[in-house]
Amino acid sequence: MLTVEKLEKKFVSHVLDGKEILGFSPVSFHVPQGKALGLSGPSGTGKSSVLKCIYRTYAASAGRINYRSAAGEWVDLAGLPDNELLRLRRSEMGYVTQFLSVLPRVSAVDTVAEPLLSAGAPREEARARARRLIARLRIDPHIYDAFPCTFSGGEKLRVNLARAVIRPPRLLLLDEPTASLDPDALQVVLDLLLEMKAAGTTMVAVFHDRSIMDRLMDDVYPMPDRGLKHGI
Repeated sequence: MLTVEKLEKKFVSHVLDGKEILGFSPVSFHVPQGKALGLSGPSGTGKSSVLKCIYRTYAASAGRINYRSAAGEWVDLAGLPDNELLRLRRSEMGYVTQFLSVLPRVSAVDTVAEPLLSAGAPREEARARARRLIARLRIDPHIYDAFPCTFSGGEKLRVNLARAVIRPPRLLLLDEPTASLDPDALQVVLDLLLEMKAAGTTMVAVFHDRSIMDRLMDDVYPMPDRGLKHGI
């Protein structure tokens, strides 16, 4: 489903008079449909930046990101027009980080339900599905209508995950999605991700815990390290 070819990212530092900083050295890998690939390597090798280039939060400096869409067409995510990329994001892609960015006065239920509402689902149906999902992720029912900006780190992370998977994506990008979780919540999240993978979701992920990689990933790609000192 996903083939990355000689992907590279460089940043220009304006505070350093236009100096180029290497985000990551060229990477190439492929991920079959329904499989999970982990990115491994020490801090500074650009694991998170690779995910951001695939999702196109960052624009790649070189290389291709070939993705086979639900329509069966191969597209280069690195060069796709913005409107087509946004359509794929809404309908086929999910991206989860350990950091939650939400509107400040939207409840947890409505935050999670938003992707369903955007797809045209009736409001009460979308909110009911959101409640069931965050209940599974062990968020206290007393705070369903509270604002996630007031939640703990682990609660924010689970809201972020729920919002990304309530419409199961074909391609799911995971950047440390278990970083703030206690063992019980961690097991619930892993069970959910394993179910999604079994149902056909393709994943590219970063986990610092190798035991999680061993349980969830089908393969691991070691990031190239060429003496990089300034990874972003």
